[in-house]
Amino acid sequence: MIKKTFLYFLSVGMLFLHSCKAIPEKATPVQNFELSRYLGKWYEIARLDIKFEKGLDHTTASYSLKSDGSVKVVNRGYDIKKDKWKEAIGKAKFRGEESVGALMVSFFGPFYSGYNVIALDDDYQYALVAGKDLDYLWILSRTTELPGDVKENFLRAAEDIGYNTQDLIWVNQK
Repeated sequence: MIKKTFLYFLSVGMLFLHSCKAIPEKATPVQNFELSRYLGKWYEIARLDIKFEKGLDHTTASYSLKSDGSVKVVNRGYDIKKDKWKEAIGKAKFRGEESVGALMVSFFGPFYSGYNVIALDDDYQYALVAGKDLDYLWILSRTTELPGDVKENFLRAAEDIGYNTQDLIWVNQK
């Protein structure tokens, strides 16, 4: 009986760990990540359309350091159909070393999901961010526009990981 109980809890634990996957298999978070340089406002240039961002334009993400060392996340966008701004406030924390762009973000209490900076220019002006799996991808910029060469590099990197970049929504920032 003890052996069956142990195997049951081991199976449940393995299932739980698998469901907590934090990054797509072929993705790698950036090394030598500097949170202080990443903080501030980012414009969402493109995304894979997900439920809580569906129908939003002029989307931004703002990151600021909280007193407990976690990161306050404020996602904002304009709902065209409802003619109003929507905002979600969450928090992020590192999954491991703070020099690696691998974080977990939560907007719903104790439930966290992967937030992985997988490409970043040296000046922290453009970022490619992967979620927990191939359903989550964002291209971010400090301005409302993205240079063509950065766009091409990010799209190629995303495709190499397995993302279908044809499904990206290009956000209206004008």
